[in-house]
Amino acid sequence: MRKEPIDPDGVEWTRVSPKYLTVRLLGWAVGTIINLAIFSVPLILVLTGIWWGFPPLWVAWALPVGALVLSLWRGILLPRQVKAIGYAERNEDLLIRTGVFYQRTMVVPYGRMQYVDVAVGPIERAFGLCTLKMHTASPGTNASIPGLPAGEGARLREQLSARGEAKLAGL
Repeated sequence: MRKEPIDPDGVEWTRVSPKYLTVRLLGWAVGTIINLAIFSVPLILVLTGIWWGFPPLWVAWALPVGALVLSLWRGILLPRQVKAIGYAERNEDLLIRTGVFYQRTMVVPYGRMQYVDVAVGPIERAFGLCTLKMHTASPGTNASIPGLPAGEGARLREQLSARGEAKLAGL
């Protein structure tokens, strides 16, 4: 994983599963088809003569073309977005890193975690992946790590829960 200026020194990042890219691409493809269908309705109505005069023909063409261009841009960025997701376990806290253009490194102290949850949707389950969600007292610091292999998610949930209980016991 590439070192970024906002990364702490000496941190070894663990990436999410490469299968997560396939999950994200499937969601992207379904979203693209739905958006194209919706934005093509005015064009179909104008070309069939049902809705003539408004919108102008160029606007009717611009809607699906614009939706397609934006969707392709999102699709091109998906591999980089998935590669940018990572986490690192340290002695006192967990670091979570996300983002390509707007990068974010979040620090979640073990002692602040109230509970750790593992969620699995039907597509994630088909690929053997899960999403780890950490909940703290502050809603602004709730964090998640998507695209973890199911075994790693279960291990990490138990590890983080144990570390969180140990830190709370010391208070």
